Amino acid sequence: MEAYLKKIQGLLATHPQRIFKPKEMARKLGVPKLQYQAFRELLKQAAREGKIAKHRGNNFSNLKTTKSIQGELHTKTQGYGFLITEEGQEDVFISRKNMGVALNKDIVEVQLYAQTTGKSLEGRVTKVIKRGRSQIVGTYQKKHKFGFVVPDDIKTQRDIFIPDDPNNKAKSGQKVVVKIVFWEDERANPEGKIIEVLGWANDPGVDVISLVKSFDLPMSFPSAVEAEADGIAETIPAHVIKNRLDLRAENCFTIDPIDAKDFDDAVSLSEMENGNFRLAVHIADVSHYVRPATKIDKEALKRGTSIYLVDRVVPMLPEKLSNKICSLRPHEDRLTFSCIMEVTPKGKVVKYQIAETVINSKRRFTYEEVQSIINSRKSAEPFAENIKEMHKLSKTLTADRAKLGSLDFDLPEVKVQLDANGAPIELKKVERLDSHRLVEEFMLLANRTVTEHVTIMLAKKGPVPPFVFRIHEEPLQEKMDDFRKFVKELGIPIDANKKITGKLLGSFMKSLKGRPEEKIVRVLMLRSMMKAKYDTENKGHFGLAFKNYTHFTSPIRRYPDLEIHRLLKEYQHPLDAASFKQKESHLSKMAQIASESEIKALEAERESIKMKKVEYMQRHLGDEFQGTVSGVVPFGVFVELNDLLVEGLVHISDLADDYYIHDPVNHRLVGETNQNSYCLGDQIHVRVVRVAVNERVIDFVLAKDKN
Repeated sequence: MEAYLKKIQGLLATHPQRIFKPKEMARKLGVPKLQYQAFRELLKQAAREGKIAKHRGNNFSNLKTTKSIQGELHTKTQGYGFLITEEGQEDVFISRKNMGVALNKDIVEVQLYAQTTGKSLEGRVTKVIKRGRSQIVGTYQKKHKFGFVVPDDIKTQRDIFIPDDPNNKAKSGQKVVVKIVFWEDERANPEGKIIEVLGWANDPGVDVISLVKSFDLPMSFPSAVEAEADGIAETIPAHVIKNRLDLRAENCFTIDPIDAKDFDDAVSLSEMENGNFRLAVHIADVSHYVRPATKIDKEALKRGTSIYLVDRVVPMLPEKLSNKICSLRPHEDRLTFSCIMEVTPKGKVVKYQIAETVINSKRRFTYEEVQSIINSRKSAEPFAENIKEMHKLSKTLTADRAKLGSLDFDLPEVKVQLDANGAPIELKKVERLDSHRLVEEFMLLANRTVTEHVTIMLAKKGPVPPFVFRIHEEPLQEKMDDFRKFVKELGIPIDANKKITGKLLGSFMKSLKGRPEEKIVRVLMLRSMMKAKYDTENKGHFGLAFKNYTHFTSPIRRYPDLEIHRLLKEYQHPLDAASFKQKESHLSKMAQIASESEIKALEAERESIKMKKVEYMQRHLGDEFQGTVSGVVPFGVFVELNDLLVEGLVHISDLADDYYIHDPVNHRLVGETNQNSYCLGDQIHVRVVRVAVNERVIDFVLAKDKN
């Protein structure tokens, strides 16, 4: 039968634009009827090996008749997936049978099928270019002469075969880390090797460690990095202070969460003789200690950002830097990089100075302490009047941003309280305080001022030097059209004749304030937006309504901020043409790494919280709750419990009163006979019927609404 392969390729090559059915090819090549099934298998095998192209309905063509593209594979729990290419471009549907040997998050090459009019793009994976994760975490199951690992991630739907190995110390039922060593045939399971035994699933801390390992997060710093950090002196030499703007006498202080250990920023505010305010934002000068191309710097770039999991932090910098030398701890001299702004009572920056400074923070405030001062009429706190003045100015800045069209993306969050063994004991809603907004407004103003310094002031002396911007591109028209259709169904349409702008969306959301639909519309609006990212091309920030924006204020936990500090110092002197080009290339790579690291961090943080939420819900099996439909998919509706902010699924099979059809444009399931519907934002009463901690899944069924 192998002899037919050259004949097949020859036939397809002579008809490069045609797509053949197997029977037609068999007839043209004279394949006997008794060999037809073997001939079909040969065609499939040739397609799997990338020798010919396979299309819908098991049809085939020459490879040159189809286009191959590359991207990241995002799989769904139902087995199918999508190839994600550049943002804004159409995703490519990949059916379960066309996954090949690819897994979720792999970078793959996909061969596109010939597109039928009106159909979305579809393709099949022909090559895995790079594995998304080097290791998989799961539960080891031992058989007589072999074993296998069942992955924790339900999107990884292939068990990993583990050959018998005398060096394998894992016991059946334990959590392990496995590395795939061989997988070339999609019909067989991948073969792997256990590289680490994490322990029993119920042991304290094993769940979070499993998560850390599944995301390939580093548990510690390389010894060479720690050694380099240990060599950094904790005292500040006198000559360093002498060459800086000395602000140690200034009344500045930090405002952070109660459990914070690293303090990136401090603020100070004083009234000037002309009635304006002198607002200073002092940022830890990490760039003084972390020099380019050092071991610490390379490790920091590799990590990209600190990651805040439910019970621990995976820091970007070694503890000696993040929690000690660079952290703006109270009553200790610290090197800073300050953005000192003269701000009018109406919130306009009329002058500014960006300078290397030294400060001594006079107080370490928590958000709750500052809020208490804001709420009180009288306070014995020495900084009370200063804080009240800051609050007043921050409210002005918030109002100014709203006028520009800056959007409020704040969504309710929950903090998981853990006991000493890491078990969840309470889910507590995080209240958004005025003290949070106070700090946020000052940081936004500093970030914006720094960016305008580069793009406007430095540009007056020549071309805008290479820089890294925090951008948020305008939403796609198609997404906004769908958003309009949805809110129209709710009876609160946006003016269809007007272009979607931040001002229009801001005004629209203001009209929903206090209405039951407010939260879900805000969620859908957020889903309809492009993702913010780092880029060397300044495309503006749609969400904030800023033409110029970057990240300058958190160099302890974000690498782009550290790089921005270096650039600001470097651009105090002219940049030659060769350095200009080299800098552009370096910053472009850094922006991409930072954007990818940020996405990974967000996924890990959300997954760690979700894991503990699911564990917490075990105690509520059989209990009933009021919830909001937070997502609608072909197989059911996701419901978020209003009080606990926990999400679970009501499966379509449990909607037994009718046959329900998915309406993706209007985000709803509609009953074919009774026209009953379940729509995004609907309030429904549910009962908890299943909690699977390992799978991180909660199932609900409808319950009779007691109201």
